[in-house]
Amino acid sequence: MTQVPQTFLDALAVRTWCGLALRALGRAREEIDAINVYPVADGDTGTNLYLTVESAATAVEAVFAGYETGSGEPALADAVRAMAHGALIGARGNSGTILAQLLRGMAQALADAGDTSHIDGPGLRLALRRAADSARQAVAHPVEGTVLTVASAAADAAEGAEGDCRTVARAAYEGARAALAATPGQLAVLERAGVVDAGGRGLVAVLGALVEAFTGEAVREPAPRELSVRESPPREIPPQQAVSAPAPRSDGACGAAPERCADAAGTGGPAFEVTYLLEADDAAVARLRTRLDALGDSLVVVGGDGLWNVHVHVDDAGAAVEAGVEAGRPYRIRITHFGLGDVHTGRERPPRERAQRAVVAVVPGEGLAALYAEAGATTVLARPGEPPASGELVQAVRRAHAREVVLLPNDADLRHTTAAAAEQARTEGIRVALIPTRSAVQGIAALAVHEPGRRFDEDVVQMTSAAGATRYAEVVVAERQSWTTAGICQAGDVLGLIDGDVAVIGADVTATARTVLDRMLQAGGELVTLVVGDEAPETAAAQLEARVRESYLAVDTVVYRGGRQGALLLIGVE
Repeated sequence: MTQVPQTFLDALAVRTWCGLALRALGRAREEIDAINVYPVADGDTGTNLYLTVESAATAVEAVFAGYETGSGEPALADAVRAMAHGALIGARGNSGTILAQLLRGMAQALADAGDTSHIDGPGLRLALRRAADSARQAVAHPVEGTVLTVASAAADAAEGAEGDCRTVARAAYEGARAALAATPGQLAVLERAGVVDAGGRGLVAVLGALVEAFTGEAVREPAPRELSVRESPPREIPPQQAVSAPAPRSDGACGAAPERCADAAGTGGPAFEVTYLLEADDAAVARLRTRLDALGDSLVVVGGDGLWNVHVHVDDAGAAVEAGVEAGRPYRIRITHFGLGDVHTGRERPPRERAQRAVVAVVPGEGLAALYAEAGATTVLARPGEPPASGELVQAVRRAHAREVVLLPNDADLRHTTAAAAEQARTEGIRVALIPTRSAVQGIAALAVHEPGRRFDEDVVQMTSAAGATRYAEVVVAERQSWTTAGICQAGDVLGLIDGDVAVIGADVTATARTVLDRMLQAGGELVTLVVGDEAPETAAAQLEARVRESYLAVDTVVYRGGRQGALLLIGVE
C-alpha cells in the first residue's frame, strides 16, 4: 500500500516504518540467510533480524492500541521507546542484538529532543548518528566490514544532507548501500565467500523502509548481483588457508583471545551461542562484560535503565549463564549449539542431515528448560506475562532440524499460537503434530514415553495418551481481588488450581499445596511430579514428599527445580 509522503518523523511515521521494515525483511529473509557467513555461517541472520523487528513492531502496535478507544495518537517519545524496548526484548542473534541497540540509540536521541510531537531533518540526522555510535560502543571488539560499518556510513551520509526527513533518510540509505557493497573488501571471509555482510544487508532493508515511510515510494533494493561480488559459487577453502587468514571477530565482535578465532573461516570457534535478558545495574554489567569477554567472543551487550540483552559465543555455556546470575537476574536464556564446529567455517559445506524426529516444547522456567533439553527436546522459554510469538515457535521448529516434529505448548493459552506455528512449519515441508498439553507436567509425561524409533503416528498417540492421563495443578499467589470457582480471593491469597480452575484458597503455600495434592490423589494415581519454583518455601517439597510417602503408600514422587517459572509449584499426578 502506498504511503502518504511526509517531511517529519512522528509517532505515525514510526508505526509505518516498523511495518514496512518488517515487510522488507520478510521479503529479504531467505536471501539474507543465504549470504550469512560471518561471524558464524549458520544461515539465520535474516530470520533473526525479522524476529527482532517483529517484536519492535508489536510493541509499537500495542502503544497505538491504547489510543483506539480515545482520541489522538501516541507521542513520538512513546512510540520510539516502545520500538526500542520491543527490539531489545525480542533481539535475536548478533545482528538482531546490534539492530536493537541502533534503535535504542535513535530513541535516546529523540527523547533528548524534549516533549515534541515530531522531529525534522536535523533531528533525524542526530538520531542516526547516536544510533551508530551507541551500537559501536555496545560491541566488545568492533570489526569493519560489518553492520557497524554500514550504520556508521549511513550516519555520515545523513550528516552531509541538508533538508527535511525525506532528504536525510534517502542520504542515509544511499550511504548504507555504498558501504554494504564495500564490505567484501574489508572482511576476507566475505570476499572468499563472494558475498556482502548479511547484517549490513538487513540494515539497508530497514533504512529503505524508512525512506518509503517518508516518501511513499519503495526504494530500489539491492539486486542479486550486488549481493555477490562474483558470478562463480564460493570455492572450497583449504584448511591451511582458512587458519592463516587475519583475525576478525563477530558482526562486530570477537573477544579478547584472537587465537580462539583466528578467522571466522577457521574451525576453532566456540561451540555455543548464549543469549539472555538481564536485569542488572550498570556497575554489574560492566563487570559482566569483562568476564564474558574473557570466556568467549562475539560479545554484544545492549540496553540500559536496568534491562540488558546479552549475546556471546562460548565453549562453556554454563559459565556464561552463571556470570549473568552473579550480575543480576537473567531470564529468557537461550543456548544454541553450533554443531561440530562446522558453522564456524566460511566455506561452502554439505547441509547438515535432518534428524528423523524431534520434540519442541514451550517451558516456563530455566530449570525445566534444562530438564527438557536433557531429554532431547528443543525448548522455547516463556516468561510469565510474555508468551512466545508464533514466529519464535517456527524458528524453534527449524532449529530442531528434523523431518518430523512433535510440538508441546504446555499452556492452554498458547493453543492458537502453536497451531499457527505448526501450520507455517508444514508449509516448509516439516511434518508437525501438535499435542495440546496444558501444563509442563503433562509435557514431562509425554516426553517420558517418547520413542523416536516408533512410527510417527504411533509415537504421537502414545505421547498424547500419557499427557491426557496426567492431571495437573499449580499453586500461585493472587495478584488482586477476584471471583473464583472456590469463592472470592484477595490479593496475596494462595490459590490452588486443579486442571485450570481455582479449587483451593489458602494463606499458606505448603498447606494449600497439600490440600490440592490430597484432592488430586483421591481419584487415584501412581506418580506425583512436583516442580518447585524459586519463590516457593524451601521446605515445601520435602513436606509434600513426606505427605505422599505417609498417606499414599503405592505412590512415587519425583521433584524438579523449575527456576523462575511464575507458579510457586506445579503438580502432576499420573
